[in-house]
Amino acid sequence: MAHGISRVSDNGRRGHARERAQRDGACRVSLYDEVTQAIIAQLEAGVFPWVQPWSSAKAGIGLPRNAGSGRAYSGINVLILWGAVIEGGYPSQDWLTFRQALAAGGCVRKGEKGRTVFYADRFVPKGERGEAGADGASGGDGEPRAIPFLKRFTVFNVAQCDGLPDKLTSGAAPLPEREPHVAAEALIAASGADFRIGGAEAYYVPLLDYVQVPPQPAFHQQIDYYRTALHELGHWTGHGSRLDRDQSGRHGSGAYAREELCAELTSAFLCSALGIVPTVRHADYLGAWLAVLREDARAIFKAASQASKAADFLLNGAAASQLEEAA
Repeated sequence: MAHGISRVSDNGRRGHARERAQRDGACRVSLYDEVTQAIIAQLEAGVFPWVQPWSSAKAGIGLPRNAGSGRAYSGINVLILWGAVIEGGYPSQDWLTFRQALAAGGCVRKGEKGRTVFYADRFVPKGERGEAGADGASGGDGEPRAIPFLKRFTVFNVAQCDGLPDKLTSGAAPLPEREPHVAAEALIAASGADFRIGGAEAYYVPLLDYVQVPPQPAFHQQIDYYRTALHELGHWTGHGSRLDRDQSGRHGSGAYAREELCAELTSAFLCSALGIVPTVRHADYLGAWLAVLREDARAIFKAASQASKAADFLLNGAAASQLEEAA
């Protein structure tokens, strides 16, 4: 009799887990739709959310970060918080949750409106973990079933807070203007890419795995040389021996547009990390990007996530190279 009660209880727990998964799924869809529709509206208005009007911004160029942990935000959160910095006229790229502000000894000012950021991960329901065998597996495929979830957090710019210690409110000094751009040159060299300079066009050849860009003096604004180089290096990270993205799409296809969107965002993220104002390198793809976003509400999330991974791949390579030189 006790065994029967236990079985019913287990079934009940599974039922609750399924209900939670369904609720999380519905919430996930609405969040994807909510963000995607906002970005579509911006693109339709001719505004590229990854190229903000930094000339009118109070904050310096850079990636948004959590002031409490020091970690930079990534993926779709970069686009959301960049837009918030411009819209709010904030002098900082640093953000905190309400609780983080309190823990730091400050508080969010009354009436201030926060911004929603997202955290994506997977979890294995307790019922399935409990049923897994000694090897941790459950089900016929030998693995417990992981359910993806998307969680939202509200964050506030440090400029919306009072009483924070100086170390959380003092922004990093902007990089000086210079040509050649030392940090960008170092990143290109540290990548180890087959990076060729010449010709009149910029491109990446996946089959032969090399990048080519015109000489820097060929650009109307020489800083565009670095913006273009970083775009093409973004493509380079997708090679099968590196981040292994789908680069098989033909020009004009949805797969091609997705890869171009990833490279465009990678360049924007890298430019900001290196102190270069991002600009739109391939505005002629706007129609194709809109088509992709209208078809798939998750496309911009995936492109932004892939771009963050690509940017991190190149930035980490540059950092490792600097450590080797210092050793």
